[in-house]
Formats: sequence, structure tokens, C-alpha cells
Amino acid sequence: MPSKRRKFSAFAKILLVLTLVCGLFVGGAYYVLTTFEPLDTREAPEPGCRLNLSNGRFDMEFEQARNAATVGGVAFSRDLPQHAVTISYATVWQESRFYNIEYGDRDSLGLFQQRPSQDWGEPEEIMDPVHSSRAFYDELVEVHDWETIPVYEAAQRVQRSADGFAYDQHEALSERMAVTLGGDHGGMATCWFDEETVEALQTGEADIAGAQEQMARVFGTDPAELPLDQDPATGDLGWAMAMWAVVHAEEYGLSSVTYDDMRWRASDGLDEAAAWTEVEDDTGGRVVLR
Repeated sequence: MPSKRRKFSAFAKILLVLTLVCGLFVGGAYYVLTTFEPLDTREAPEPGCRLNLSNGRFDMEFEQARNAATVGGVAFSRDLPQHAVTISYATVWQESRFYNIEYGDRDSLGLFQQRPSQDWGEPEEIMDPVHSSRAFYDELVEVHDWETIPVYEAAQRVQRSADGFAYDQHEALSERMAVTLGGDHGGMATCWFDEETVEALQTGEADIAGAQEQMARVFGTDPAELPLDQDPATGDLGWAMAMWAVVHAEEYGLSSVTYDDMRWRASDGLDEAAAWTEVEDDTGGRVVLR
């Protein structure tokens, strides 16, 4: 009997030690879980911009989005309908894919591949998206029945390219982009950046005056004049300006853009952080840059 009690006592001691060790592990794990933030292993999306089109999201590189917003913005300065923007977008998709390129067939240059030798302007003028867009629209409105003939035909009459029917393949996308960047449906364009750029935008000094000056040049209206009594035929001017500011945020050091009761903030794009969010303050129809 004494030997059995000793054996039972040894077993009890081992069981007690194991219980204490397990308790320490559990307690330690609980302390770690409740004390330290979990590591975020998710990867931020590749920096870029996104348009929310009627048929889904469409990603663009920064340069493409900036040029698209500018080409569409110049149409506001001419009080042109969105159909004019559709024609211009179809043209630019075919000619340069919204990259302001310094080369092309013979002496063709820029977004629309306009030629200095055909009186589109000097090379430095053609390389200016505002000038080249104005020149395109000036020619477009001189085309007879441009508002009713097929998009590719209107583009071809302006461009006089080798294969005018090629513009047709871009019509559907261009029409959706014209609606989105025209601002009729609100903040449907956004951009996001890498961590270094986000920090620079949040801590740096924004060139608000420079952004506003360029907006006035693009849209033909000083943003300080908003709200207007009536929007141009192109769309909602305030929203078009707000989205233009977003896609140009890195260029002008903007960390936020607010219009009406919606705000965009510079972010890395994780967890839909790049989305426009509602705020309590209403800007009263002005575009507020920070």
C-alpha cells in the first residue's frame, strides 16, 4: 500500500506540473493577443486611379486619368455636350491611350497625335493637353452634323487619319467615361498612392493656388465662382472639378478634396480608404482643397 500511494503521489505531481505549464502557455498567448496589434500582412493595391463606370470599375494609371480629366474638362469651357467628350475620348484612346507622347507618325505629337505641319500648333503647344483639347473641339464643332453622325466618322473628319473606323472600337468605353468624369453621378473617380506619397501629401504644403489656377484654365471657370446658377451642358461642373483635383492630387500636393458633403482623402487604398465619404460640413457648392 505505501508504494501505491507514492506512485499515485508522483503521478499527481506530474499532472500538476503539466497543468501549470499549459496554464502559462494559455496565459501568455492571451497576453500577446490582447496586448499587441496583429501584423497586417495584406498588400496595398498598386498605386493608381479608378473610374466607377456604369458597367463596373475601370483602373487607369495616373497620367491617363489626369489627361482624361483634362480633355473632358476643356469641353466644359466650350459648353459642349458629353457627346463631344465621347468623340474626343474615342480619338485619344486610339491615338495615344491617354499618354502625352512626344512621338508618332511623321511629326505627330501628343494626346491627339496632332501635327505641327498641319497647323495644329507648335510642338510645345500640341504637348499641352489643354491646348490640344481646345484645338480638337474647335475643329469638331465645325464638322457638319457632328452631333448626329457616328462617333468614328466625326473623329475621322477632325483627324483625317489612315483608318478612321478604328475609333469605333472605343465608343462604348468613351461614352461611359464621359458620363463619369462629367460629374453627373458624383464622386465616381478616385486615386490612391504608396505609403511614402501618402505621408508626403499629409505632411507637405499643398499648392492650392496653383491647382485652382489650372482648374480655371481647364474648365474656363474660376472655382471661386462656384456654385453657378446653371451647369454647362457637359455635366456637373463642381463634381468634374473635384474629380480633376483628385487625379491631380500628387502634382499639387493635395491631401483632401471636399465638394458638397463628400470628401476624398489621400490614402493607400486599403479597405476602400480611397472612396469618397460623407462629412457633416457642406461646402455650399464650392470645391475645397487641402
